[in-house]
Amino acid sequence: MDNRIVADARNLKKLIREAEALSDEAIIAMARLKQAMLAARQNPMVEVNTGQRALLRLTEAEGHALSMSTNLLRVHDELSKVAQVQAGGDMGDPTKIPPSDLDALPVRQLREQERLQA
Repeated sequence: MDNRIVADARNLKKLIREAEALSDEAIIAMARLKQAMLAARQNPMVEVNTGQRALLRLTEAEGHALSMSTNLLRVHDELSKVAQVQAGGDMGDPTKIPPSDLDALPVRQLREQERLQA
């Protein structure tokens, strides 16, 4: 196999893993932010509705981040397929992503589908 193909494949493997890790870090950071926002709102001197719109917007952002994560899994899956064709299996163990993970939908889309089916 061509050395350039091997070098490109290794670089892409590294970069997709970095992108997936950054996506996970963003989700973790938002979860920490939400936890801190809810804890701050439990202060007896703060109105119970304080920050409600911010929480709603953060929850929406979390959905977008999860959607991004799912799309990165799809990219990873496609790159793995390309590697099988181009590298002929010389790149080690192929990445196996269950189809159910690739078809995962954000909660908002799942609710919309359920609503339409009802």
